[in-house]
Amino acid sequence: MFFRFLRRAVLLATILAAAILCATLVYTVVTPVSTLMAWRKVTGARVERVTVPLDSVSRAVPRALIASEDARFCAHWGVDWRELAAVLRNADGPGRGASTISMQVARNLFLWQGDSGPTAYLRKALEIPLALGLDLVWTKRRMMEIYLNIAEWGPGGEFGIEAGARRAYGKPAARLSPAEAAVLVSVLPNPIERDARRPGPVVRRKAAIVTRRAVIASTDCL
Repeated sequence: MFFRFLRRAVLLATILAAAILCATLVYTVVTPVSTLMAWRKVTGARVERVTVPLDSVSRAVPRALIASEDARFCAHWGVDWRELAAVLRNADGPGRGASTISMQVARNLFLWQGDSGPTAYLRKALEIPLALGLDLVWTKRRMMEIYLNIAEWGPGGEFGIEAGARRAYGKPAARLSPAEAAVLVSVLPNPIERDARRPGPVVRRKAAIVTRRAVIASTDCL
């Protein structure tokens, strides 16, 4: 009985791994939808997105995102082991602080959301091999491009930086200033409670920090 279960588990894992690999290869040329976008579409909730290439996004945006979310984005191979070890030692459990941009993309494409409870450890364990695999197949530029096109940027189902920029500032992402980019990045990961159109004190404080850090953020890999 045990060996039969083990064989089935191995077979299922192999099938899932093959499916994820195929999807990853397809996503090198096709912009994907996130699990959250797919869920909203299935439930009839509003989804607004206009995909844009990285060349059509202000350079201030990836600079701000790296400064805020993943300072060593250009240096690591999908996982920042130093930061991950520090966060896992935290008694509160694994949180967003350990998530690289690659890990966040892996989560948005293949896993579920939420950072609390026992499932947070399971999801973090799954994010790691997925992020390593994505980083192996995609260039850093493609990773950034996909992140900017699948992240949730507004409270009304706005996904992707283009929809977020137009909602918050009435302009395309190509024309965002460094200050505007910092505010948009600072509403992550909860654009429902944090509104870039009406940034509160928490968002404004974070945006000021991001603006300062963005000046020295490395974007050489882009």
